[in-house]
Amino acid sequence: MAVDQPVTTPTGDQTRIHNIGYRSYDGPRLGRAYARRSLYSQSLRGAYGLGRSVKSKVLPMLLFVVMCVPAAIMVAVAIATKATELPVDYTRYAIIMQAVISLYVASQAPQSVSRDLRFKTVPLYFSRPIETADYVRAKYAALASALFVLTAAPLLVLYIGALLAKLDFADQSKGFAQGLVSVALLSLLFAGIGLVIASVTPRRGFGIAAVIAVLTISYGAVSTLQAIAEAQNSTGAIAWIGLFSPVTLIDGVQSAFLGAQSAYPGAMGPSTGEGVVFLAVTLGLIAGGYGLLIRRYRKVGL
Repeated sequence: MAVDQPVTTPTGDQTRIHNIGYRSYDGPRLGRAYARRSLYSQSLRGAYGLGRSVKSKVLPMLLFVVMCVPAAIMVAVAIATKATELPVDYTRYAIIMQAVISLYVASQAPQSVSRDLRFKTVPLYFSRPIETADYVRAKYAALASALFVLTAAPLLVLYIGALLAKLDFADQSKGFAQGLVSVALLSLLFAGIGLVIASVTPRRGFGIAAVIAVLTISYGAVSTLQAIAEAQNSTGAIAWIGLFSPVTLIDGVQSAFLGAQSAYPGAMGPSTGEGVVFLAVTLGLIAGGYGLLIRRYRKVGL
């Protein structure tokens, strides 16, 4: 016969209220400007692999060294031979090194935006006090700044070397200033093109290939057409053909307004009147790139 077990009731009140300390934030609200500056700083550092793995630093730092080494060699030669001028003008250096610049844009533009698209972190940015325009401005400014550092550093090496070689201070300062204006315009243009292309695909490899194709194939095609035009004595078409490549576009602007020697066949750079069109197209591409990025990230952030 089963015996019912007595039911024991717990003695005392077993209720516990745990105070885990949740409370509202009452500190300073730093707002959009702080978030935008933080995103800019983080993106700029990332463009050179700072704050990331050693592997991420190798390519951008290597390209930076490759950009500066030829300038250092030119300076050494100028000092050793007591030359009266530098082997290369300040405005010509970036045009000569355009392959390195294109490779840098191709590697860093996808790194800046494609990862956010691939891992779907863009909506997380917009959940904070930051808007589409803030994100685009920070990313655009960061890549343009990184490009300016890449292209201006060798010009600084040339300038310091020219002063050490005791070349004319006024002439060197003027050339250095013209070179800085040129590479600033180049940085804005290349950054816009690179980011627009990279923002289309979340796959970094596709972005790298697309940026290289646009920058290098367009330059090769334009250079070939200009050579054909010169061979056929169509010298009037040489300058206008230069509108269809970012590199030759910058070359045309600086030869028209900055006193640079054109790299076009036969040095047939645009005249001042034609240069106005070149400058308008350059500024239009920069503004258009920014507008396309705004439109792209309005859709991504939904």
